[in-house]
Order: sequence, then C-alpha cells, then structure tokens
Amino acid sequence: MAEFEASRGMPAESTIVFGVASDVAVMDRWLPRGLHVSDAGPDRVEAEGDLVPGEGTHEGLFRAQEDQLRVEWGGRDHPDYAGWLQVSDSASGTSEVTVHISLLDEPEGGARSAEVRELLDRSLDRLADEVNRRVEGSG
Repeated sequence: MAEFEASRGMPAESTIVFGVASDVAVMDRWLPRGLHVSDAGPDRVEAEGDLVPGEGTHEGLFRAQEDQLRVEWGGRDHPDYAGWLQVSDSASGTSEVTVHISLLDEPEGGARSAEVRELLDRSLDRLADEVNRRVEGSG
C-alpha cells in the first residue's frame, strides 16, 4: 500500500477554500488532467479519464463535511483507492489544504510514486489558482 500526502497554503479563509474544493461542478478545473468527475447523486460521483483504471465511467463515494472542512472520497468499484482533503485556518485570512491519497494496490515507493506526488502538487497549485479567482471575482 502506498500513502501520499501534500499540503499547500491557500489565498483565502478556510470556508471559501472548502467551498471551492467540495464543489463537484468545478473540480475538473483543479483535479489532475486526465480525470473528470461529475455528480452522481447524494454522496456519489462518477469518474472517468486516463487516470481512472479500466474503461468507461466508474462510480465513487464522495462526502463533503462542511462542519469539519473535510472532503472524503473512494472508489466504489475500485475499493483500493481512497483519499481525503482537509482545510484548516492559517494566519490573517489564509488557510492550508492537505490532501491524502491511499493506493492499496501500489507498493510503497513504487514506480508511480513520483508521478502521483507530481499530480498532487500540480492539483494543489490549480486549486490555489481557482480559489484566487473566486476571491478576486467576489471582490
């Protein structure tokens, strides 16, 4: 099993960042390229793309807990994949996001480790950009 975690400071308070990070309608703007997610009903999403194992669309579990500023997800038909995103307050109107991904079928330090870490870092950069657009658009 391989565990991956990355954190990134965000240019807005935690509730704004959580609002962007938990909004399935805008996730394609910041998730890794090659991954498309859409709403599939309460606590469910559908995922497809180059980064999703197998062919076609796959159903995933999705839970956004506003009171905890936490988003959790996992593959319903791929139970070897799960993750969470946690937003926490920082100083003077900023916040921090931590993303954790568990890949049960990937060996620790496996060949894909560097790729997964890079995807995480790029996604957090794009999330910060999306949060910045939201803040600038409301100001």
